[in-house]
Amino acid sequence: MADPPVSLPAGLDPDRVPVHVACVMDGNGRWAAQRGLPRTEGHGAGEAALLDTVDGALEIGIGWLTMFAFSTENWRRPRDEVRYLMGFNESLLVRRRDELHDKGVRIRFAGRRDWRVPRRVLRRMDESTELTEGNRRMTLTMAFNYGGRAEIVDAVRALVAQGVSAKHIDERAIRSHLYFPDLPDPDLVIRTSGEYRISNFLLWQLAYSELVFSDALWPDFRRRDLFAAVAEYQSRERRYGGLRR
Repeated sequence: MADPPVSLPAGLDPDRVPVHVACVMDGNGRWAAQRGLPRTEGHGAGEAALLDTVDGALEIGIGWLTMFAFSTENWRRPRDEVRYLMGFNESLLVRRRDELHDKGVRIRFAGRRDWRVPRRVLRRMDESTELTEGNRRMTLTMAFNYGGRAEIVDAVRALVAQGVSAKHIDERAIRSHLYFPDLPDPDLVIRTSGEYRISNFLLWQLAYSELVFSDALWPDFRRRDLFAAVAEYQSRERRYGGLRR
């Protein structure tokens, strides 16, 4: 599928669009509480934010988008909320995967496939991955049952299981055993809702990422907020530990 021509919003530099943007989608519960609604209503309202953010990323030519959908720590939430989230993510895939496929989006899932994730949800994830595996306009990675520390632990366990000696374990070896070794390090990481934390997200990959914190609660986040974060990213100088030349 050929990429449509990219027309950037005013003020964005077409030569400095980040290759990979990652996002911590936070604030669903507070959004619902402000409206006197159950927390689950906030998660449901976040669907529009997700789709509009994907469309905005496609509009400006972002090729890799990673969204923090459900963490390894989220299992500690109330049982009813966890049950809702499992069902919501399943129904979201069923309702939206064809639309994303038609837009040239490849869908992938990063995280542990353990006994806590319902089998029906795993099936929907696999179906979505298989449907969209040939798309290359954008790779949308959903971090689901994901933790940055867990990913590093799993990578080291895989190396040990293969009998790799300690002297051969280096950064390249660990990276090659992450969930998706081809995933570029994020240029830009956005966290919504005014919180200033990483929350165990992509700990290996974001060593030199630019961090932008948005006050918008996730259900209110739209492509305009994405564009504002990209503009902030473009205003910064990235030195990767070196000095300005």
